[in-house]
Amino acid sequence: MVKKIKKVETPIDHRETFVSLQKSFSDSSVPVEEKLKTLYELQKADSEIDKIIQLRGELPAEVEVLEEEVADIKAKQKQITDLVDEYKKSIDTYNQNIIECDAQITKYKKQLESVSNSLEYDSIQKEIENQDLLRQIAQKNINEVKSTIAAKKADLEDVKDRLLIREDDLKAKQEELATIVESTSKEEEALNKKREQCAKKIDARTMSAYERIRSSVHNHLAVVPVYNGDSCGGCFNNITPQRLLDIAENKKLVICEHCGRIIVNPDFE
Repeated sequence: MVKKIKKVETPIDHRETFVSLQKSFSDSSVPVEEKLKTLYELQKADSEIDKIIQLRGELPAEVEVLEEEVADIKAKQKQITDLVDEYKKSIDTYNQNIIECDAQITKYKKQLESVSNSLEYDSIQKEIENQDLLRQIAQKNINEVKSTIAAKKADLEDVKDRLLIREDDLKAKQEELATIVESTSKEEEALNKKREQCAKKIDARTMSAYERIRSSVHNHLAVVPVYNGDSCGGCFNNITPQRLLDIAENKKLVICEHCGRIIVNPDFE
């Protein structure tokens, strides 16, 4: 009984040469022409998705920046509000200190009415002066804290005004983005489904190369048809007659020797 030899799948090397890619592309059980057409359909779907993303422009990034800015302003608003609350609590404490000082002063003044000698009188009078000094310090602290609160409240009003402006900006940007997303959502959904269908038909090695080429060229065109009969549709450099023949036969993966894009038969359009 002849044992079946299990084919070992070579790991994908993102730096592999196009020669090895061409070989693996041809070795597949799926006809080369069908794979080339699928690649081209994948590219068309991705190009349409790119247009939709381009239509949104910088809006998603702008919305994200505004959301972060609004969150920071709200955090600043809460920080100031919490600080003002703490200052108000300190005023309550100082007011309580004043009440206690007044009570002590009243008590000591009443004791003055029944002193028996000058030494006792001087001692009580000294306590009254100390309590009066403590009272003055507490009142001074209250005045300073009130001044600080007034400044913080002015800062808080500025923060509130800035928050209103940025929230309005954010709302406008969100509405603008939502309008674009809503108008393109069905088209984008259909394109993403088409992309998924195409990607399922393409082996992982070719898909990896496709994504690598897309990310390396400015217009994200990894698969292009022949342009004007004899040029690459990506970089517009001339294609040799032999390569043109290979492209027309749809039996080989042809890579542009100038820009590295995959070139396909213009009849696919």
